[in-house]
Amino acid sequence: MTVDRLLPTPEAYDLLDLTRELATRELAGKVDDFEARGEFPREVLRTIGRSGLLGLPYEESDGGAGQPYEIYLQVLEILAGTWLGIAEAVSVHTLSCFPISAFGSERQRKALPEMLGGELLGAYCLSEPQGGSDAANLTTRAVPDGEDWLVNGTKAWITHGGHADFYNIFVRTGAPGAKGISCLIADANTPGLLPQARERLMGLRSSAPAQIVLDNARIPHDRIVGEEGQGFAIAMKALDAGRLGIAACAVGLAQAALEYAVSYAREREQFGQPIGRFQGVGFMLADMATQVSAARALLLTAARLKDAGRPFSIEAAKAKLFATDAAMRVTTDAVQVLGGYGYVADHPVERWFREAKVLQIVEGTNQIQRMVIARSLTG
Repeated sequence: MTVDRLLPTPEAYDLLDLTRELATRELAGKVDDFEARGEFPREVLRTIGRSGLLGLPYEESDGGAGQPYEIYLQVLEILAGTWLGIAEAVSVHTLSCFPISAFGSERQRKALPEMLGGELLGAYCLSEPQGGSDAANLTTRAVPDGEDWLVNGTKAWITHGGHADFYNIFVRTGAPGAKGISCLIADANTPGLLPQARERLMGLRSSAPAQIVLDNARIPHDRIVGEEGQGFAIAMKALDAGRLGIAACAVGLAQAALEYAVSYAREREQFGQPIGRFQGVGFMLADMATQVSAARALLLTAARLKDAGRPFSIEAAKAKLFATDAAMRVTTDAVQVLGGYGYVADHPVERWFREAKVLQIVEGTNQIQRMVIARSLTG
């Protein structure tokens, strides 16, 4: 199956062709091994970075590729269809570069070329063990101590935890609530920044997150990003774009599951004919294809609004909600199309089914997306 894409430039078609070639050459033969061992693919990400895919939506003057978001997201989609762990890592790294790109000081921005080139891998530390969705009430605290911030607390579910070279850490520097939050950027070798053991996940095992304990961590005072008290606004702006990244990963995963199920239904014969000719299977495939196309359309609508400089946060919430729910449905149905074979690790639909679930949770649960959308409707 081929996705019929309408892209704005011939160069965009070339970029997506390059991404498919890279996915086939560098990812397809490694994903099963890395997922089975639960090993983080740092060198694979360096290859992705050197190919120019870790800084796609950022300005060329900063070391990025200057690509529209609608192109970057379709690159993510293609990567996710081969190896979700890599696509999610690219999405999180892109999210992690946003605070410095949009709010960083001139001195901080000097690191952008290495960040966007993939030599420095980023992590985004907002969630905490006692409050993932309620980010405005985070408790990790930073207090001035001489020329440093002294930081204490624990961050949870940190993708690239223990592997990142820099960490965006959202901390409380003021009163309770959103206005008391600031953003600090810390190097991995910061004293008192202590990555913990990686979580044991249902899926996405090559990109498992870890808690980050901050035990009297000393971060220089000039590593604050933006103004003191601006951290929550920075976090929310980053997440608006990050939700589009997760939606793109969901579309890519669902597309891969659809293609595999269709191929299987064409070849698998029962009662003297391919199972895809039975209405029960054919209708299931039709619904899967429709879900994938609808999710992609929502995603691209939100991306084009962002590229045009128009408000897109509500459309991003819709895209994240619909695309990740669709990925869960499509991967579930792909397992069903394969029957018993769908439940064994010999076929990738088993892995895609396990991976789809996490996309309904990360970058704001789908219940939070519904709250965001509902509030926009009711005021």
